[in-house]
Amino acid sequence: MERRTLLRAAVLGGSSAVLGGTLWRGAAYAAPAQPGTSPYGALGSPDANGIRLPAGFTSRVIARSGQTVPGTSYTWHNAPDGGACYTDGTGWIYVSNSEINPSGGASAVKFSSTGTVTGAYRILSGTRQNCAGGKTPWNTWLSCEEVSLGYVYETDPWGVNAAVQRPAMGRFKHEAAAADPVRKVVYLTEDETNGRFYRFVPTTWGSLASGTLQVMVAGSGTSGSFSWANVPDPDGSPTTTRTQVSGSKSFNGGEGCHYADDTVWFTTKGDNRVWQVNLTNNTYELAYDDSLVTSGTAPLTGVDNITGSASGDLYVAEDGGSMDICVITPADVVAPFLRIDGQSGSEITGPAFSPDGTRLYFSSQRGTSGSSSGGITYEVRGPFRA
Repeated sequence: MERRTLLRAAVLGGSSAVLGGTLWRGAAYAAPAQPGTSPYGALGSPDANGIRLPAGFTSRVIARSGQTVPGTSYTWHNAPDGGACYTDGTGWIYVSNSEINPSGGASAVKFSSTGTVTGAYRILSGTRQNCAGGKTPWNTWLSCEEVSLGYVYETDPWGVNAAVQRPAMGRFKHEAAAADPVRKVVYLTEDETNGRFYRFVPTTWGSLASGTLQVMVAGSGTSGSFSWANVPDPDGSPTTTRTQVSGSKSFNGGEGCHYADDTVWFTTKGDNRVWQVNLTNNTYELAYDDSLVTSGTAPLTGVDNITGSASGDLYVAEDGGSMDICVITPADVVAPFLRIDGQSGSEITGPAFSPDGTRLYFSSQRGTSGSSSGGITYEVRGPFRA
């Protein structure tokens, strides 16, 4: 079910209405998520991997930067970042970017139906500072370069087909991508202090070889209506894509992006916010803003990658501050889901669920060493809400 469906209904000229027993005022938007009790309960003591988890959950290390992935001969990349999971027969694959410059690229780990690692390999090489990205409905991985005039690369999680550069998706400081199969578009975030929120409209759905890059046009507030406008020159040179369209809305440091149920969520690290875009009636609002937390301490102190589960819960990784992954529930409660102790010089990246929803993969980008060569990729297993 779409999160906050009633509260995000179309504006009714400032009148009040009761919909399904919920009182709301049409001229106002729903309040951002507030701290509360996690649906999984309190975090326990650190386990053998230094991870605090709720009761019933366990963790294991999948790979370490600069070391061979256990059970394989493949050396795991430095600075693991954005990731996603793919069904592979009765097993699955987890792909992970490498946020280093030069080199960058992406790698993959293959699992059997029981979760045993059966292989690891490279799927993208020779690129720069691959930060986040996104999964396509046709099961490719969009690996995005977080550099000026960066590209999106469409890669094969199985490592069979060569990666393909997708310049039509725009050249800018890319972060994340999220595919919308209903509108047949891909949403894109930009990691600049005055970055924009984009969508790419392919000429043919299923192919990213050509299409139209568009940018969100809206007012300066934290909620309201919006429209899309074509970016005249997606190449971004000599005029950057973010400055080509008058009235395009500025966002402070775009990061993660996630689509589900006619809604797209994306994060901005510069102001520590999670934005919620209602694609049915073309409105946007705040889903979380730490400056608007009204009780207790803001549980999210550095928003970054974001993903979702089948229950409608959002999972937000932290970049700076505590080493947490926080959950935002459909009831707009935000609380820590896990915390890593002893790695304050790192950040959490790449959260993604296995296809059956029982395992969550993510990385500590710089691990205990505080350097790009100290990355650690983890798996957490347990009773995630269905």
